[in-house]
Order: sequence, then structure tokens, then C-alpha cells
Amino acid sequence: MNFRYSVQATIVALGIGATFLAPVYAQSTASGTSASVSASDQQFVQDASVAGATEIEAGKLALKNSSDPAVKKFAERMINEHKKLAHGLDMVAEKKGIKGPATPDAAVLGKLQNLKGADFDKVYVSTVAIDGHEKAVALFQKESDSGSDPQLKALAGKALPTIKHHLTMAQQLPGAKSSS
Repeated sequence: MNFRYSVQATIVALGIGATFLAPVYAQSTASGTSASVSASDQQFVQDASVAGATEIEAGKLALKNSSDPAVKKFAERMINEHKKLAHGLDMVAEKKGIKGPATPDAAVLGKLQNLKGADFDKVYVSTVAIDGHEKAVALFQKESDSGSDPQLKALAGKALPTIKHHLTMAQQLPGAKSSS
């Protein structure tokens, strides 16, 4: 019991979004490792992992290649918040024995890497900020509604408001109306 509380305290101390991840982590610690995780739950972990890694790497590109301060500010926030989300997902997935790919979507990054300025901003906003978050909302909503693993389902449900907020923020970026 003390171990569980010390783990939660560590999460809080590290600032890993403990407000929505600690209860999920405590549940997974208390209930132990699930012997069998459904294929759809495993796919959720893999897809969410790729989406998060893509968001982080695309955000780093935005910090270097964007010409718009609002896009850079959004990208910086996405890097920080998606690192927290990825860490929470990794903690639960590790307890389940699921390894999600830590690699971003190469096709998305390929579209961005040689672009600069307004050209970069247009593709980043439409492809990563809006389309990426629309897909993430659908992914997390599906897991939240119909996932079979209780901890993954809870994690998806707890993360969903944050991801929806990211989408709302993305839709307010300069050029978002012409991109979507």
C-alpha cells in the first residue's frame, strides 16, 4: 500500500499529469498485469503511441521551421502535453506487457521536413494540428467507449478531454479555416 502511494507521489512530483494518470496507474498497480489484452486494445496502444510520437516530432520541426508565433506556441504546448500523455500510456502499457512503437509516422514528418515558413505552417496546421487531432479524438473515443481493458479504457477516457481541447486550439490557429 505504501508503495502505491509513493508511486503516485513520484508521478505528482514529476508533473506527469497526475491529475488524470495517477488513478489509472494505481488501478493497474493494484490489479496487476493483465494476462491477455485484446488485439483491439493492443492496436489502440500502438496507434496512440505513433500519434503521440508524431505530434512530438512534428512539434519540434514547427519550432524550427514555422514563421508564425502562434504555431510555435501551439507546437511547444503539444510537445509538452503529448510527452505527458505518452508517458502515462507507456506506464499502463508496460504493466500490460504491451510495447507500442515509439516511432513517429514517417509519411507525416516527410511532408513537413523540407518546408519552411508559411508553407510549413499550412501543412503542419492541416496535417498534424487538425487532422492528427481529429484522428486522435476518434481513436481515444473508441477506446473509451468500447475498449475491453479497464485501465486502457480509463486512460483513454481521462485523456480524451485534453485531446479534444488540443483539436479546438488547432482549429483556432491562423490558416486553420482554409486548411480544414
